[in-house]
Amino acid sequence: MPKSAGQKLKILSLMKILLTQTDETHPLTVNELIEKLAAQGIRAERKTIYDDIEALRHFGVDIVMEKSKVYGYYVTGRDFQLPELKLLADAVQSSKFITEKKSLELIHKLQGLASVYEAGKLRRQVFIQNRVKNMNESIYYSVDSLHEAITEGKKIIFRYFDYNVNKERVFRRGGALYSASPIVLTWSDEQYYLIAHTDDHPGFTHYRVDRMNGVKMLNENCDAAVKNFDLTEYVKKVFGMFGGEEVDIKLQVHQSLAGVFLDRFGKDLPMTEEQNGYFSVRLRVALSPIFFGWLFQLGDLCSVVSPQSVKDELIAYTEKFLSQMKNGYQTG
Repeated sequence: MPKSAGQKLKILSLMKILLTQTDETHPLTVNELIEKLAAQGIRAERKTIYDDIEALRHFGVDIVMEKSKVYGYYVTGRDFQLPELKLLADAVQSSKFITEKKSLELIHKLQGLASVYEAGKLRRQVFIQNRVKNMNESIYYSVDSLHEAITEGKKIIFRYFDYNVNKERVFRRGGALYSASPIVLTWSDEQYYLIAHTDDHPGFTHYRVDRMNGVKMLNENCDAAVKNFDLTEYVKKVFGMFGGEEVDIKLQVHQSLAGVFLDRFGKDLPMTEEQNGYFSVRLRVALSPIFFGWLFQLGDLCSVVSPQSVKDELIAYTEKFLSQMKNGYQTG
């Protein structure tokens, strides 16, 4: 008997049916598998189905045979279990970094890693509309270019922009190109940042990746400073990706905030117990409005002990804030 046109694809089609249309609660019998292949124009017999299933098992597909009234087959042990896919879908849909369009595309691809029945459960938890999402669709090309430059150890050029009240791009430096040695990409406060070194700025600089335009890799090696960069230590100093002058400070903190400090600075943070339920801690941080805002969140349970210059700056910042709250911003 001559083979039908789809015979060469039979085992691949069978694998796809098992992967997408079966799970622990939805096994398919051999007859049902034959019917589904026939719907694709592929003829199959019972014996060849058994042989193909065995071949797929040897190939690594985890196919289980279950007996109730009849024998049924389903795939288990997938690369991603449903709870893992739900976790990934949650991360995608809640990320401000990913646009609404790309979020839906990624979640659709995640659904393809589950059976159609599990994909339905995944689909029911998706709530993308009206969430705060990024407006820059070209961000994915920027990320790809940045990864390549970091891997190759090459400098990059790009333009950097903000948005005005009309939601229009306003390029900094009048649209002039920035040049930088990229070091690493990192998440902070639901945004994606590039940490880089530039010749015209001391230390390291952060750039919101979604605000970078026209990223291109140069045929020029990165600055030597990038080799000594320690991301773990760096993120302990910087708050909200706002850089500033790095200073050593001493804080006095109520013991109820011990967990807050360990979460922020790590379990290796030296903490010295003091009287009246407080402990002291010494940190090296980059001074910025974000750091002061973080201290404000801790209220009267945390105070700056030293240096005096930081205490004075914090007091001045607080007084300016209170004045603006009372009198509003002075214009004209």
